[in-house]
Amino acid sequence: MSEFTEAMAQLAGGVAVVTVKDDRDDVGNTVSTLLSVSAEPPLILVSLTSSSYLTELLLRRDRWAASLLADGQQTIASRFATPGRPGARLLLAGTPHHRGSLSEALIVDGGVAALEAETTRVVPAGDHTLFLAAVLSVDYIDATRSPLVRLRSRYRPVG
Repeated sequence: MSEFTEAMAQLAGGVAVVTVKDDRDDVGNTVSTLLSVSAEPPLILVSLTSSSYLTELLLRRDRWAASLLADGQQTIASRFATPGRPGARLLLAGTPHHRGSLSEALIVDGGVAALEAETTRVVPAGDHTLFLAAVLSVDYIDATRSPLVRLRSRYRPVG
């Protein structure tokens, strides 16, 4: 682990699963770099490894979903973070989920919130690609649940 990577691991980040529906399959990844950019208009930004399959799909498909995970959903976060994994539908087998009405992407139920978004700008940034997106809808919010965060390379509950 580089000194820079270790330094950045000291900063807690919310954990989300970003999903997109492709023509053949549903694809998703766990991310801890998802942030609010603007309230008016509502904009979010997600940072993905440029070489990832999800990045390739998001360059072709503008609409996607982000499920903000809650404490207790560490297994889901781990499934979507594992390299060489199967499609998102198999990863969510036995886990409550539904399709977003605007993105058609899979949305994980039981998190703290879920959003549907449409990419408005793509920015190359080193070994990552930044996707700036307009929020199309807030699928759900559950403020009674504690969010899941990643800190020092581990998933942790807040509180």
